[in-house]
Amino acid sequence: MIENIIAISGKPGLFRLIGRGNNMLICENLSDKRRVPAMQRDRVLALSDISMYTVDGETPLVNVFAKAKALTGGKVCPVSLKDSAEAQRAWFAEVMPEYDADRVRGGDIKKFIQWYNILIETGNDDFTVPAEEQAAE
Repeated sequence: MIENIIAISGKPGLFRLIGRGNNMLICENLSDKRRVPAMQRDRVLALSDISMYTVDGETPLVNVFAKAKALTGGKVCPVSLKDSAEAQRAWFAEVMPEYDADRVRGGDIKKFIQWYNILIETGNDDFTVPAEEQAAE
């Protein structure tokens, strides 16, 4: 489950929320397990709160991760961050054909690929939505 995994603006990678301190969050980098503080001035986003634009509205990022996992068989993305933007966009269209091509930028797709690969490589690939969140929708 990824409800305690966050992204911190200005810091590369993804982090697991470990605890709270005085005016800060204590986070652990998923890749190298180093702990870093997220201060009040840092912009912190929980992956469970992020959505992707679709032609019908928005869909939670967790659902897009689940579609990518089903398409790749639980392996990392077949396209890399160094591939062309067109190749990345073509692969993302396979994952989520209903995405809004006008509002989803190339940087968003690149960030999705990066985050998906980090989650798969670190074993944080349980993309199911908790039952209490499904009941709220």
